[in-house]
Amino acid sequence: MTVQQPTDEQVYEIAEQLGMNIDAAKVALLQPRFAAYTAAYKAVDQMADPLPEIKYPRTPGYRPTGAENPHNAWYYKTEVKGAATGKLVGKTVAVKDNVMLAGVPMMNGSATLEGFVPNVDATVVTRLLDAGATIMGKAHCECFCLSGGSHTNATGNVDNPRAPGYSAGGSSSGSAALVAAGAVDMAIGGDQGGSVRIPAAYCGIVAMKATYGLVPYTGVMPIEPFIDHTGPMTATVADNALMLEVIAGVDGYDGRQQNIVTQPYSEMLGGGVGGMKIAVVTEGFGRENSEADVDAYVRAAAARFADLGATVEEVSIPMHLDAMAIWTPIGLHGLTHTMMMGDGYGISRSDLYSTALMDFHRGWRAQADSLSETLKLAMMMGTHVDNTVGKRLYGKAVNLSYTLRAAYDAVLADYDLLLMPTLPMKATPLPTADDDWNFHVDRAFEMLENTAPFNISHHPSLSMPCGMSDGRPVGLMLTGRFFDEATIYKAAEAFEQSGDWTTFTA
Repeated sequence: MTVQQPTDEQVYEIAEQLGMNIDAAKVALLQPRFAAYTAAYKAVDQMADPLPEIKYPRTPGYRPTGAENPHNAWYYKTEVKGAATGKLVGKTVAVKDNVMLAGVPMMNGSATLEGFVPNVDATVVTRLLDAGATIMGKAHCECFCLSGGSHTNATGNVDNPRAPGYSAGGSSSGSAALVAAGAVDMAIGGDQGGSVRIPAAYCGIVAMKATYGLVPYTGVMPIEPFIDHTGPMTATVADNALMLEVIAGVDGYDGRQQNIVTQPYSEMLGGGVGGMKIAVVTEGFGRENSEADVDAYVRAAAARFADLGATVEEVSIPMHLDAMAIWTPIGLHGLTHTMMMGDGYGISRSDLYSTALMDFHRGWRAQADSLSETLKLAMMMGTHVDNTVGKRLYGKAVNLSYTLRAAYDAVLADYDLLLMPTLPMKATPLPTADDDWNFHVDRAFEMLENTAPFNISHHPSLSMPCGMSDGRPVGLMLTGRFFDEATIYKAAEAFEQSGDWTTFTA
């Protein structure tokens, strides 16, 4: 539907909506101006949308069921073969279902988006295919990615392949489950409050939320530009480094990519941790909902780094305890205005806009009751604050994020890495229909305290497994300086090579 010039009646309604008083004489003055503006909108509507070329053939694929999708981790299966040569030849990849893969359906976990088919490939998709990867399909994720659990997808729960009946984590739930199950070598996930690191910790894989902007977000459905990240999820550190090497770098669309520094991460592995200084962050442990075994395993991992030759010392960063509060206005207000009321993108940003997604996503307003309870909760609070206070606290939270960044940087001036549990707990039981509303919401948001801070401070942060307790993986998180992913990988690989993580003890 294209823009039409407003009728006189509509002009009066618009003025009332904006708190303006106008009369017939003013309407007569306005209408010729509106006619000129309408003509400009129509002219733009008739122009070709300059979207990137789709380089590799593919079919829409199909929705697997039953034994072909035992963990409900796949949304659609297809096979898109990349270049004949490249760093990822022979590697299979699953793509999180908020990432656009042209010609293949995308629902981003929500019934309101079901039926949408993108007409553009995300930059990360093109780069993976250019490097020779084979994309095997779209992985389920949580409803518009707003859950750290794996129970809000409109099609049902995603099950943890290492611990059936338990959460696979979210929001990149399907991506983690497919890697952990060995269905693919690699997956793309997204991270706004921990959404590659949370499922990595629950499922026992490796996931990197790189420095803000290092990996272009172009062609990935946003939640909120200040916290949006996308990144690699793999079974090993080496594969993760290789995957980041392929997808990192400026793409000419993503306006957040300022002063980007890339490195040949896969070539910088090895050499161990001798000479490294690692800060064990006091405030990352002993949280209100921390499980004692998780803290014990991660402290044992810190001791293992010391045994491997690193200097490991405990350091306090008190502001880490305030970080979740600072994230909240940015996350809630941002998702309300950008992802939902902003038709998936909002305005005033330098980006490649998927206008097809924007048109389709507007339909959520007629189906709002089908949104997940977690998204409804977040939107209602974001709308309430906007109605009563405005946008001031979003702005203040962004300002405070720079103070938080400085608190981490002050420690990282003396240490190479920060170390803490990825999450305060292991994978939790999946909610059932008999569980009450609070249980469902708690399972979505209870684990964010250590991961979300680095979405607003923008530091690179990796989760990897450091043991199994009661049949479930424990996640260790390493955080480094801006654009120093290479040091994180080097330390992570040394830890990985020190033994089979599934047999580590606390």
